[in-house]
Amino acid sequence: MPALIFDCDGVLADTERYGHLPAFNQTFREFGLPVQWSDDEYAQKVKVGGGKERMRTLLTPEFIAEAGLPTAAEELDAQVARWHRRKTEIYTGIIASGVVPPRPGVRRIAEEAAAAGWTLAVASTSAEPSVRSVLEHAVGPGLAAGFSVFAGDIVPNKKPAPDIYEFALARLGLAVTAAVVIEDSSNGMRAALDAGLCCVITTSGYTRHEDFTGASLVVSSLGDPGPGDTAAEVLNDPFGLAPHPCVRLDDLETLLARTAHGAS
Repeated sequence: MPALIFDCDGVLADTERYGHLPAFNQTFREFGLPVQWSDDEYAQKVKVGGGKERMRTLLTPEFIAEAGLPTAAEELDAQVARWHRRKTEIYTGIIASGVVPPRPGVRRIAEEAAAAGWTLAVASTSAEPSVRSVLEHAVGPGLAAGFSVFAGDIVPNKKPAPDIYEFALARLGLAVTAAVVIEDSSNGMRAALDAGLCCVITTSGYTRHEDFTGASLVVSSLGDPGPGDTAAEVLNDPFGLAPHPCVRLDDLETLLARTAHGAS
């Protein structure tokens, strides 16, 4: 059976702006660090894969001196790890509070895929506790229990490297022609494409204007049927699917068939 593999942040929920950014800034305050990232600054930080890696962008000689941090590499590594553990605690608390709503269509299409016997997974280089908290919030604990979760530091290189998707495919025992990836960023898309996978983009708050050349479909969200501002806006549709008002499992099956045919 085919598989549907979701990225986490920006795909399951708009967690970057409303979860990660405030969690980073609260962590910086608690540790007395002389920095608070603005929304514009964080829009650049999200291009760096991984929370610890984003924190490491602070570690210029000037910042280390101003913050009174150790200069030895091992001590700095230990300090960043402490920051990141606390940041993950804060972040999971934000998600558990319910203030970050799931993105349209995620639960619906996951339920459709589960009912059709598809394999469900999340592949993210965010910390695993963070990913699991978002997944349960987005699809509910019952459906989340059926997902395989590949997250954190389980691969040596983070997106845009393809490592996390190659790892997921190997663990799931899948051919590249059997899986569709849902991503929201050009980094994530490059990781999926370099792993040989079909990739659908649902743009998020920080990524709408990125270059998504190579994606099989680019939409504002997966969308949901019914009244309200939940329809999917089609931004690029190279296979002419024209999904409206939402992306359905049939659309993903069509993309898998067409991309598999192109790879043959």
